[in-house]
Amino acid sequence: MHVETNIAIGGENLIDTVQSATSDGDAEFTHNLGGSPYNVSVALARQGTLVHYLTPISTDDFGERLAENLISQKVLIAGGRRDEPTTQAVVTLNEGVPTYVFHRDNTAERCVSVGGVKAAMPKSATHLHVGSLAFAGGDDADVWEEAFHAAAKSGLTTSLDPNVRASLIDDPKSYRARLMRLFASATIVKLSDEDLAWIYPDLTQSEAIDTLLSVTKASLLALTKGPDGAECWTSGLHCAVDNPPLPNLVDTIGAGDTFMATILASLAANNQLSANALGAASAADLCKLLERGVQAACLNCTKEGCDPPTSTAIDDAMARGTK
Repeated sequence: MHVETNIAIGGENLIDTVQSATSDGDAEFTHNLGGSPYNVSVALARQGTLVHYLTPISTDDFGERLAENLISQKVLIAGGRRDEPTTQAVVTLNEGVPTYVFHRDNTAERCVSVGGVKAAMPKSATHLHVGSLAFAGGDDADVWEEAFHAAAKSGLTTSLDPNVRASLIDDPKSYRARLMRLFASATIVKLSDEDLAWIYPDLTQSEAIDTLLSVTKASLLALTKGPDGAECWTSGLHCAVDNPPLPNLVDTIGAGDTFMATILASLAANNQLSANALGAASAADLCKLLERGVQAACLNCTKEGCDPPTSTAIDDAMARGTK
């Protein structure tokens, strides 16, 4: 029996102000819609998944753009609107790889409460995904952590992508402790190799994975490695895949978010978004899941900013790759 999946998403929405150079060497700025969980919402919707976005969105001009885009993608805005300004991230690209400076004090996406998140959560929700700046610190991080644990206790599956932004973490020790608590409530954990190195700075990648597997109860752990593809682990299996060819890289903004969304959408489409189903997955299932995730991420990298592909675009690209 197929279970209808309704994914609730918590975490930041923002504007990525991307700084690049013109052919004359002058600075040029573009304003892209973003925020890791926001991007995951859009990417899921483009792959046909029902999505409720739980975080408030500003009523300012940037907020209008953010909200209109979600509506156009058929994402349900469950968190309402606020008059506080939109969070802004100033992004500098170096050979397509972004670095970020955030302006996030007293912004709309941080105006969350335990009661507000509970009211925004649809009764039909089957899965909660939260990540990135939601857990960086402050009262809002406490709210999202409580919501994450409550969802797991109520029987929802959960997923977490730390998407570590070290410049925003004032207390690394407390932040790492929060992540350890969250890992214990997560059904799926996704990290980049950079996240893993920051969380476990004194360990090799292999040692860090072993340590993480020992502290998380997650049924699936996925690691993205930029140009080196991705790996994943379940309780008894491991799979690693390479990226498909990427002849026209534009930038990597949103690649990890597209990968995360594709993992969730693929599991949902195959009725595997549960701890039991993930535990029963074969090595072939896992490799196919990873191959689809990296294919989607690479397609996103051929566009400016986060512009995730549809399911059809992913299917077509994978079909071409098998010929």
